[in-house]
Amino acid sequence: MSETVSIDGVTLTLGNPVSNTAKWIGQLEPLRQLAACWLTVDDADLPLTPRLIGVPGVGKTALAMAATAARQQELFIYQCTADTRPEDLLVTPVLSSSGKIAYHASPLVTAMIRGAVCVLDEGNRMNEKSWASLAPLLDQRRYVESIVAGITIPAHREFRCAVTMNQDDSTYEIPDYILSRLQPSLQVGFPNRKDELAILRYHLPFAEPEVLAMTVDFLQHAHSLKLDFSARDGINVLRYALKRLSQSSDHPVAKDHAWRESLQACLGDEALDLSAAAKRKQKAVGGDTLPMGLGDFFFDPDDPLHPDES
Repeated sequence: MSETVSIDGVTLTLGNPVSNTAKWIGQLEPLRQLAACWLTVDDADLPLTPRLIGVPGVGKTALAMAATAARQQELFIYQCTADTRPEDLLVTPVLSSSGKIAYHASPLVTAMIRGAVCVLDEGNRMNEKSWASLAPLLDQRRYVESIVAGITIPAHREFRCAVTMNQDDSTYEIPDYILSRLQPSLQVGFPNRKDELAILRYHLPFAEPEVLAMTVDFLQHAHSLKLDFSARDGINVLRYALKRLSQSSDHPVAKDHAWRESLQACLGDEALDLSAAAKRKQKAVGGDTLPMGLGDFFFDPDDPLHPDES
Protein backbone atom coordinates (compact mmCIF):
# COMPACT_ATOMS: atom_id res chain seq x y z
CA MET A 1 0.00 0.00 0.00
CA SER A 2 1.29 3.47 -0.88
CA GLU A 3 2.63 5.68 1.89
CA THR A 4 0.73 8.83 2.83
CA VAL A 5 1.79 11.97 4.67
CA SER A 6 -0.17 14.93 6.00
CA ILE A 7 0.92 18.52 5.33
CA ASP A 8 -1.18 21.35 6.76
CA GLY A 9 -4.16 19.02 7.01
CA VAL A 10 -3.86 17.76 3.41
CA THR A 11 -3.12 14.08 2.91
CA LEU A 12 -0.69 13.28 0.13
CA THR A 13 -0.21 9.83 -1.37
CA LEU A 14 3.46 9.35 -2.18
CA GLY A 15 4.92 7.60 -5.20
CA ASN A 16 7.29 4.66 -5.30
CA PRO A 17 11.00 4.87 -6.10
CA VAL A 18 12.42 3.29 -9.23
CA SER A 19 14.60 0.22 -9.04
CA ASN A 20 18.19 1.38 -9.31
CA THR A 21 21.01 -1.03 -10.09
CA ALA A 22 22.80 1.34 -12.47
CA LYS A 23 26.52 0.91 -13.02
CA TRP A 24 28.61 3.73 -14.45
CA ILE A 25 31.43 2.52 -16.72
CA GLY A 26 34.42 4.72 -17.50
CA GLN A 27 34.57 8.55 -17.50
CA LEU A 28 34.95 8.88 -13.74
CA GLU A 29 35.28 12.67 -13.85
CA PRO A 30 31.56 13.37 -14.61
CA LEU A 31 30.64 11.05 -11.73
CA ARG A 32 32.96 12.92 -9.38
CA GLN A 33 31.61 16.26 -10.58
CA LEU A 34 28.00 15.24 -9.95
CA ALA A 35 28.89 13.83 -6.54
CA ALA A 36 30.54 17.17 -5.66
CA CYS A 37 27.38 19.06 -6.66
CA TRP A 38 25.36 17.05 -4.16
CA LEU A 39 27.81 17.47 -1.26
CA THR A 40 27.36 19.96 1.55
CA VAL A 41 30.53 21.19 3.21
CA ASP A 42 28.90 23.03 6.14
CA ASP A 43 25.59 23.08 7.99
CA ALA A 44 24.84 26.38 6.26
CA ASP A 45 25.73 25.01 2.83
CA LEU A 46 23.19 23.85 0.23
CA PRO A 47 23.51 21.24 -2.53
CA LEU A 48 23.57 22.31 -6.17
CA THR A 49 21.15 21.26 -8.90
CA PRO A 50 23.32 20.67 -11.97
CA ARG A 51 22.23 20.18 -15.53
CA LEU A 52 23.72 17.16 -17.28
CA ILE A 53 24.16 17.95 -20.97
CA GLY A 54 24.93 15.65 -23.88
CA VAL A 55 23.52 14.04 -26.99
CA PRO A 56 20.64 11.55 -26.61
CA GLY A 57 21.78 8.12 -25.47
CA VAL A 58 25.18 9.17 -24.10
CA GLY A 59 24.27 8.11 -20.54
CA LYS A 60 23.13 11.24 -18.69
CA THR A 61 20.34 9.50 -16.81
CA ALA A 62 22.55 6.49 -16.10
CA LEU A 63 25.14 8.86 -14.62
CA ALA A 64 22.57 10.36 -12.24
CA MET A 65 21.32 6.89 -11.30
CA ALA A 66 24.86 5.70 -10.53
CA ALA A 67 25.57 8.80 -8.43
CA THR A 68 22.35 8.17 -6.50
CA ALA A 69 23.31 4.53 -5.88
CA ALA A 70 26.69 5.68 -4.56
CA ARG A 71 24.89 7.89 -2.04
CA GLN A 72 22.59 4.96 -1.12
CA GLN A 73 19.47 7.06 -1.61
CA GLU A 74 16.11 6.32 -3.15
CA LEU A 75 15.70 7.45 -6.73
CA PHE A 76 12.71 9.08 -8.43
CA ILE A 77 12.62 10.08 -12.10
CA TYR A 78 10.22 12.55 -13.68
CA GLN A 79 10.03 12.48 -17.48
CA CYS A 80 9.58 16.06 -18.69
CA THR A 81 7.51 16.71 -21.81
CA ALA A 82 6.29 19.72 -23.76
CA ASP A 83 2.82 19.46 -22.19
CA THR A 84 3.96 19.01 -18.57
CA ARG A 85 1.82 21.18 -16.29
CA PRO A 86 2.81 22.58 -12.87
CA GLU A 87 0.31 20.24 -11.18
CA ASP A 88 1.93 17.29 -12.98
CA LEU A 89 5.25 18.30 -11.46
CA LEU A 90 3.88 18.81 -7.96
CA VAL A 91 0.52 17.48 -6.72
CA THR A 92 -2.21 15.97 -8.88
CA PRO A 93 -5.86 15.74 -7.73
CA VAL A 94 -7.45 12.35 -8.37
CA LEU A 95 -11.11 11.38 -7.95
CA SER A 96 -11.18 8.41 -5.57
CA SER A 97 -13.67 5.53 -5.62
CA SER A 98 -15.56 7.20 -2.77
CA GLY A 99 -16.12 10.30 -4.89
CA LYS A 100 -13.70 12.43 -2.87
CA ILE A 101 -10.63 14.20 -4.16
CA ALA A 102 -7.36 12.52 -3.29
CA TYR A 103 -3.99 14.21 -3.76
CA HIS A 104 -1.06 12.33 -5.27
CA ALA A 105 2.49 13.60 -4.95
CA SER A 106 4.61 13.55 -8.08
CA PRO A 107 7.97 11.74 -8.15
CA LEU A 108 9.62 15.12 -7.52
CA VAL A 109 7.52 15.99 -4.47
CA THR A 110 7.82 12.44 -3.15
CA ALA A 111 11.61 12.74 -3.34
CA MET A 112 11.44 16.12 -1.59
CA ILE A 113 9.45 14.64 1.28
CA ARG A 114 11.42 11.41 1.62
CA GLY A 115 14.86 13.00 1.32
CA ALA A 116 15.59 11.14 -1.91
CA VAL A 117 17.03 12.03 -5.32
CA CYS A 118 14.89 13.17 -8.24
CA VAL A 119 16.11 13.33 -11.82
CA LEU A 120 14.16 15.67 -14.08
CA ASP A 121 14.77 13.87 -17.35
CA GLU A 122 15.00 15.87 -20.59
CA GLY A 123 14.27 19.11 -18.77
CA ASN A 124 14.62 21.33 -21.82
CA ARG A 125 11.47 19.77 -23.27
CA MET A 126 9.45 21.46 -20.52
CA ASN A 127 7.71 24.84 -20.88
CA GLU A 128 8.46 27.98 -18.86
CA LYS A 129 5.22 27.87 -16.83
CA SER A 130 6.19 24.52 -15.36
CA TRP A 131 9.75 25.64 -14.71
CA ALA A 132 8.43 28.73 -12.91
CA SER A 133 6.67 26.51 -10.37
CA LEU A 134 10.08 25.09 -9.40
CA ALA A 135 11.91 28.40 -8.97
CA PRO A 136 11.65 28.48 -5.14
CA LEU A 137 12.78 24.85 -4.92
CA LEU A 138 15.92 25.47 -6.94
CA ASP A 139 17.26 28.34 -4.83
CA GLN A 140 17.88 28.82 -1.11
CA ARG A 141 14.15 28.64 -0.27
CA ARG A 142 13.90 24.91 -1.18
CA TYR A 143 10.12 24.58 -1.25
CA VAL A 144 7.27 24.36 -3.74
CA GLU A 145 3.73 25.72 -3.55
CA SER A 146 0.90 23.52 -4.77
CA ILE A 147 -1.97 25.70 -5.91
CA VAL A 148 -4.12 22.62 -6.44
CA ALA A 149 -3.74 21.32 -2.88
CA GLY A 150 -3.29 24.75 -1.28
CA ILE A 151 -0.11 23.81 0.60
CA THR A 152 3.57 24.69 0.74
CA ILE A 153 5.92 21.70 0.71
CA PRO A 154 9.46 22.10 2.06
CA ALA A 155 12.29 19.91 0.82
CA HIS A 156 13.98 17.46 3.18
CA ARG A 157 17.58 18.39 3.91
CA GLU A 158 18.82 15.27 2.10
CA PHE A 159 16.80 15.95 -1.05
CA ARG A 160 18.94 16.14 -4.19
CA CYS A 161 18.07 16.90 -7.80
CA ALA A 162 19.67 16.94 -11.25
CA VAL A 163 18.30 17.84 -14.67
CA THR A 164 19.27 16.08 -17.89
CA MET A 165 19.18 18.00 -21.16
CA ASN A 166 19.63 16.74 -24.69
CA GLN A 167 21.66 18.65 -27.25
CA ASP A 168 19.14 18.77 -30.08
CA ASP A 169 16.75 21.22 -31.70
CA SER A 170 13.43 19.81 -30.48
CA THR A 171 13.55 21.61 -27.15
CA TYR A 172 12.40 24.75 -25.37
CA GLU A 173 14.76 27.55 -24.52
CA ILE A 174 14.90 27.60 -20.73
CA PRO A 175 14.69 31.15 -19.30
CA ASP A 176 17.79 32.65 -17.73
CA TYR A 177 16.27 32.92 -14.25
CA ILE A 178 15.90 29.14 -14.25
CA LEU A 179 19.29 28.42 -15.82
CA SER A 180 20.91 30.54 -13.10
CA ARG A 181 19.46 28.05 -10.60
CA LEU A 182 20.58 24.97 -12.58
CA GLN A 183 24.29 25.21 -12.10
CA PRO A 184 26.87 23.99 -12.84
CA SER A 185 26.52 22.62 -16.35
CA LEU A 186 28.20 19.20 -16.61
CA GLN A 187 29.02 17.87 -20.06
CA VAL A 188 28.66 14.13 -20.62
CA GLY A 189 30.73 13.16 -23.65
CA PHE A 190 31.34 10.02 -25.65
CA PRO A 191 33.45 7.27 -24.06
CA ASN A 192 36.75 6.05 -25.45
CA ARG A 193 36.98 2.73 -27.26
CA LYS A 194 37.85 0.65 -24.18
CA ASP A 195 34.99 2.10 -22.13
CA GLU A 196 32.49 1.87 -24.98
CA LEU A 197 33.33 -1.79 -25.48
CA ALA A 198 32.88 -2.37 -21.74
CA ILE A 199 29.47 -0.63 -21.86
CA LEU A 200 28.28 -2.84 -24.71
CA ARG A 201 29.57 -5.97 -22.97
CA TYR A 202 27.83 -4.96 -19.75
CA HIS A 203 24.46 -4.65 -21.48
CA LEU A 204 24.96 -7.54 -23.91
CA PRO A 205 27.30 -10.07 -22.28
CA PHE A 206 26.08 -12.73 -24.71
CA ALA A 207 27.14 -10.82 -27.84
CA GLU A 208 29.81 -12.38 -30.03
CA PRO A 209 33.20 -10.61 -30.05
CA GLU A 210 33.10 -10.08 -33.82
CA VAL A 211 29.83 -8.12 -33.86
CA LEU A 212 30.88 -6.28 -30.69
CA ALA A 213 34.06 -5.14 -32.43
CA MET A 214 32.15 -4.02 -35.54
CA THR A 215 29.79 -1.95 -33.40
CA VAL A 216 32.52 -0.30 -31.36
CA ASP A 217 34.54 0.50 -34.49
CA PHE A 218 31.44 2.12 -36.00
CA LEU A 219 30.72 4.19 -32.89
CA GLN A 220 34.31 5.37 -32.48
CA HIS A 221 34.47 6.39 -36.14
CA ALA A 222 31.19 8.29 -35.71
CA HIS A 223 32.55 10.07 -32.63
CA SER A 224 35.71 11.09 -34.51
CA LEU A 225 33.50 12.66 -37.20
CA LYS A 226 31.39 14.47 -34.56
CA LEU A 227 28.25 12.51 -35.45
CA ASP A 228 25.74 11.94 -32.66
CA PHE A 229 25.52 8.14 -32.66
CA SER A 230 25.65 6.93 -29.06
CA ALA A 231 26.23 3.76 -27.07
CA ARG A 232 22.44 3.39 -26.86
CA ASP A 233 22.36 3.30 -30.67
CA GLY A 234 25.08 0.68 -30.61
CA ILE A 235 23.14 -1.45 -28.12
CA ASN A 236 20.05 -1.36 -30.33
CA VAL A 237 22.06 -2.22 -33.45
CA LEU A 238 23.63 -5.15 -31.62
CA ARG A 239 20.33 -6.43 -30.26
CA TYR A 240 18.68 -6.52 -33.67
CA ALA A 241 21.74 -8.02 -35.37
CA LEU A 242 21.91 -10.79 -32.77
CA LYS A 243 18.22 -11.54 -33.21
CA ARG A 244 18.70 -11.81 -36.97
CA LEU A 245 21.68 -14.09 -36.48
CA SER A 246 19.63 -16.30 -34.17
CA GLN A 247 17.44 -17.12 -37.19
CA SER A 248 20.40 -18.40 -39.18
CA SER A 249 19.56 -22.05 -38.57
CA ASP A 250 16.63 -21.68 -40.99
CA HIS A 251 17.90 -18.75 -43.07
CA PRO A 252 21.69 -18.45 -42.96
CA VAL A 253 22.80 -14.83 -42.59
CA ALA A 254 26.44 -13.72 -42.56
CA LYS A 255 27.47 -11.74 -39.49
CA ASP A 256 28.59 -8.69 -41.43
CA HIS A 257 25.42 -8.74 -43.53
CA ALA A 258 23.18 -9.06 -40.46
CA TRP A 259 25.09 -6.24 -38.74
CA ARG A 260 24.81 -3.87 -41.73
CA GLU A 261 21.13 -4.71 -42.11
CA SER A 262 20.63 -3.88 -38.43
CA LEU A 263 22.67 -0.68 -38.76
CA GLN A 264 20.46 0.56 -41.59
CA ALA A 265 17.22 -0.52 -39.91
CA CYS A 266 18.08 1.15 -36.58
CA LEU A 267 20.00 4.25 -37.64
CA GLY A 268 19.01 4.90 -41.24
CA ASP A 269 20.86 5.10 -44.53
CA GLU A 270 23.27 7.80 -43.36
CA ALA A 271 24.86 5.32 -40.93
CA LEU A 272 26.08 3.26 -43.89
CA ASP A 273 28.39 6.07 -45.02
CA LEU A 274 29.64 8.07 -42.06
CA SER A 275 32.02 10.24 -44.06
CA ALA A 276 29.20 11.41 -46.33
CA ALA A 277 26.96 11.99 -43.31
CA ALA A 278 29.66 14.11 -41.67
CA LYS A 279 30.04 16.23 -44.81
CA ARG A 280 26.27 16.79 -45.00
CA LYS A 281 26.21 17.81 -41.34
CA GLN A 282 29.12 20.20 -41.82
CA LYS A 283 27.45 21.76 -44.82
CA ALA A 284 24.13 22.09 -42.99
CA VAL A 285 25.74 24.14 -40.21
CA GLY A 286 27.81 26.21 -42.62
CA GLY A 287 31.03 24.43 -41.83
CA ASP A 288 32.35 24.77 -45.38
CA THR A 289 31.98 28.56 -45.55
CA LEU A 290 34.47 31.14 -44.40
CA PRO A 291 33.45 34.13 -42.28
CA MET A 292 33.00 37.33 -44.26
CA GLY A 293 35.10 40.38 -43.64
CA LEU A 294 34.37 44.02 -44.47
CA GLY A 295 36.23 43.71 -47.79
CA ASP A 296 33.82 41.02 -48.99
CA PHE A 297 31.05 43.63 -49.22
CA PHE A 298 33.05 45.86 -51.64
CA PHE A 299 35.24 43.48 -53.66
CA ASP A 300 34.82 40.16 -55.44
CA PRO A 301 36.85 37.36 -53.85
CA ASP A 302 39.24 37.26 -56.84
CA ASP A 303 39.65 41.03 -57.13
CA PRO A 304 43.36 41.93 -56.75
CA LEU A 305 42.29 44.95 -54.69
CA HIS A 306 40.55 42.71 -52.13
CA PRO A 307 42.24 43.32 -48.73
CA ASP A 308 42.91 39.59 -48.27
CA GLU A 309 44.77 39.44 -51.58
CA SER A 310 47.49 41.81 -50.45
